[in-house]
Order: sequence, then structure tokens, then C-alpha cells
Amino acid sequence: MERNIVFIALFAGLIAALGLLPKLTLVSGIPITAQSLGIMLCGTILGAKRGALAVILFLSLTALGLPLLAGGRGGLGVFTTPWAGFLFGFPVAAFFAGYVMEHTRKIPVGFAAGIGSIVGGIFVLYGIAIPYYMLSAKVDLGQAALTMIPFMPGDIIKAVFASLIVGSVYKSRPNAILSRI
Repeated sequence: MERNIVFIALFAGLIAALGLLPKLTLVSGIPITAQSLGIMLCGTILGAKRGALAVILFLSLTALGLPLLAGGRGGLGVFTTPWAGFLFGFPVAAFFAGYVMEHTRKIPVGFAAGIGSIVGGIFVLYGIAIPYYMLSAKVDLGQAALTMIPFMPGDIIKAVFASLIVGSVYKSRPNAILSRI
């Protein structure tokens, strides 16, 4: 139990630390950050439940006003913007990334982490963020999809990094990949 709490807190801190990297804000007002890599790593390393809990802890601290999002943003106001669908999707994305890892034990860990990162960190996350953006910005599906397209290459690169990181950690410390224990 204590080990789980430590890992959940550690990965919430990892997501926050990835927010220290400079953000790039697109014309749409949606920032590109490294924090989605942290979401992918939460699920693929910690597993579905612990990964989602780490993200919920991070979002709770953000809601309390800690400036943990890229660019030093925090507080309840960040949950009212048109791109807040990404924030609402983060715990679900981590859960599904972990779920994929937990249910793909017959394939190599790095490859499974890549699949989990793509399923959770891209498909599930955008499956929540796009409809939320459509409702908030009052745009149709085509416009919302066009707004989100610039994020895809970076998210694919993040999924590759997550795959490489998880594969490397597994080679050196197999028991550290809790989604496989």
C-alpha cells in the first residue's frame, strides 16, 4: 500500500516536472506540452488504476491552484477553457494505456508500451478532447479535427519516447514496471 502511494505521488510529480519544459501555444490557443508524455508513462509503468490515480492527484493539486501546468498555470480556471477536454481526458488516457499494458503480456514490453501510449495517450485522449472542444468552442467536427491535427506528430513522438523509456526501464529493472507485475 505504501509503495503504491509513493509511486502515485512520484508520477504526479513527474507530470508536473514535464510542465517545466517550455510550452508552445498554437494559434488555436491550445498549448503543446510534454505533460502528455507523463500521462503515457503513468499508465504504461504504473498500470491502469495507479496511473489514473497519479493523474487525478496531479489534476487535484492543479485545481487547488498550484501552478503545475505548462507555463505555470493552475487553479479552477484552467478547467473552463476549450482545451480542458485534454485535462479531463488525462486520467482516462492513463487508465487505458495501463489497461493495454496489463493485457498484452505476450508481446515485448516496449512494443506494448507503444501500443498502450497510442491507444490511451492519443486515441482515448483525443476521443475526449475533440468533443469537448467542439462544445466549448462551438465548432463542428471538421474544424475541431483541423485544430487538433498539429498535435498528432508530437504525440506520436511522445508515444515512441514512452515505448523506449518503458522498454529500457524494463531491461534494467523489470519489477519497476508495475503494469507487468
